[in-house]
Amino acid sequence: MDWISLTSTNQLADIKEKSKNKPQLIFKHSTRCSISSMAKNRLERETTPENIDFYYLDLISYRELSTKIAEEFSVFHESPQVILIKNGECSYDESHSGINMDDIKEQATSQN
Repeated sequence: MDWISLTSTNQLADIKEKSKNKPQLIFKHSTRCSISSMAKNRLERETTPENIDFYYLDLISYRELSTKIAEEFSVFHESPQVILIKNGECSYDESHSGINMDDIKEQATSQN
């Protein structure tokens, strides 16, 4: 999996713009949490769909950015968490053991 590092609030505008043509996924990862590590490993073992860009946020290092993401996309902060952005808005979010690639693929292609 080719993660795109998410390290700046400036990237959020780019993610919103790109999401108008291609779904964008943010994975909020706590490097101190074994559940978060398991969720990340589950995603990385799957075939990465080419129709989605995958962003990786180390929320321990970028806690303020994690808070900004929650505000910007109107989701509750959780960790681990995936947030799927389509047409500039969050169309799907999931956390903990609910994170799986099949659901992400399905949500990315759904018409919502």
